[in-house]
Amino acid sequence: MILAVAAAASSTGAADTDAPRIVIAGDSTASAYPIERAPRAGWGMALADFFGTHREVRNRAISGRSARSFIEQGALDALAPDLRRGDVLLIQFGHNDEKIEDPARYNEPHEAFPRWLMRYVDVARARGAVPILITPLARRTFDGDQLLDTHGAWAEAVRALAAREGVALIDLTASSMDWLRALGPDASTHYYLHVPAQGLRDDTHLNAHGATAIACLVVAGWKQIDAALAEHVVRDTDCGATAGIRARQATQAHPSLVVRGDGNAREQPGPHGGAGTTTAYPYFEDASDLGLQFRKRVLPRGSGIGLHEHHADEIYTVLSGSGTYILDGRVHEVAAGDVMLTRNGSTHAIQQTGEEDLVLLIVYAKRMP
Repeated sequence: MILAVAAAASSTGAADTDAPRIVIAGDSTASAYPIERAPRAGWGMALADFFGTHREVRNRAISGRSARSFIEQGALDALAPDLRRGDVLLIQFGHNDEKIEDPARYNEPHEAFPRWLMRYVDVARARGAVPILITPLARRTFDGDQLLDTHGAWAEAVRALAAREGVALIDLTASSMDWLRALGPDASTHYYLHVPAQGLRDDTHLNAHGATAIACLVVAGWKQIDAALAEHVVRDTDCGATAGIRARQATQAHPSLVVRGDGNAREQPGPHGGAGTTTAYPYFEDASDLGLQFRKRVLPRGSGIGLHEHHADEIYTVLSGSGTYILDGRVHEVAAGDVMLTRNGSTHAIQQTGEEDLVLLIVYAKRMP
């Protein structure tokens, strides 16, 4: 819808033949930072990665601004002449609008905040650009395992304004809260500005990983309101999580697992008539529904797996070492990084070579009862 509107709006005028640009008006959660402020990053810094050469991103967000102070300090007036017909203006405020202790930035949520936001919408429309309102990025504020909604009425004000004025909306508050709930209180610190070595424990601002993750949520939300955007996006946007994911995880019949790769070792003679003694490390044998068998097999010097006929597909990945792989009568010298697919009806064998153990990761269909 939005790109279609932009295309229609840009059908006349010489400058309108240029691709629509993306302009960001916002606060510190979106703004750009110089290298000396690293690892602090705003999501606007990562947005261009999702568009490659298809769209130019102009990040005009400014740290510390509210919807009001951005305008009163002249940033919207400076931005407006740069908007071309067909451009998209992403508008995200709220963090500083909530600061009642600062009268220069505070906006009460029911009238003042949406009134200031409407100024951005009016400027975009007057220039022939397409405005998109974005609810503010969630703060990483947990009470135990419970994520708190710190934006409340301000996020709701953005939603209400978008509905009332027919403005497209990306509900970043909702999607980033679902993302934070899925991460949980511990893992989420790896995306915000938590740097113990620098004494940083910031639950509002992001590091580079967080900036990219939130940019992904922004683009994913944008694609929900404009399916045509997908042809201009160069990265996948399968990111975030759906509401209630943690509750569903708690009742999973077959939970996900992390296991030690060197656990459950089993010494065995070389399989299928192979020489020497090998060590097998079966993985996820208790996951009866998985359908695939994974095992690491270590072949020390002089050992091997003998020739055998296959009745199912099997994949070998060489993790380290080297070997001679015999597939359907042909000899292949293999080493770390090589991957071998043996199909149903083929034969294969492998012999370790060199001084280093040959370590294989083997995957094949599990024989179901």
